Amino acid sequence: MDVEFPDPIRSELIRRWNEPHRRHHDQRHLDEVLAALDLLRGAGLEFDVRPTVLAAWFHDAVYKPLSPANEKASADLARRLLADDDDRDEVARLVELTETHTPAADDANGIALSDADFAVLGASPQRYDEYAANVRHEYRRVPGFVYRRKRRELLSEFLTRDHIYASQSAQDLWESPARANISREIAAL
Repeated sequence: MDVEFPDPIRSELIRRWNEPHRRHHDQRHLDEVLAALDLLRGAGLEFDVRPTVLAAWFHDAVYKPLSPANEKASADLARRLLADDDDRDEVARLVELTETHTPAADDANGIALSDADFAVLGASPQRYDEYAANVRHEYRRVPGFVYRRKRRELLSEFLTRDHIYASQSAQDLWESPARANISREIAAL
């Protein structure tokens, strides 16, 4: 799924998504989020396509492992590069929402982006294992025992939720495999 926006902005974002320090938060992740938005729309989820797709392009445009400010910096980048774009404020809001992935029940755009961003959790076991290894690589400076403890805490929190995904469409597509993948990773940690 793609939308029109200026080529210089697209080039800048592609450059960022392909920075050498990225392993999970890279062009492949962007492509998967865009494909997931397309799948969700095909499954009947309604959302405003242009701002949501633009937010996907911007949501990890600034990414430094261990930084607590990636989402804010990515939203600020969207505000700057989309200064004259009618969707600028909605794009920035959606990007900031990816810090928590807790959209309101009536936030169709936020639900779509959050669910698409988490689609990898419900991928095939092989793809999920690649994702998990890539996340570990991005956090390679964190000692193993600390990483395993923090990762277990994060993943375990997903399993305490009634649903990992906010939309019924995403639940139908990815909920069961996501729970299986997460449980398997926790057991391996």
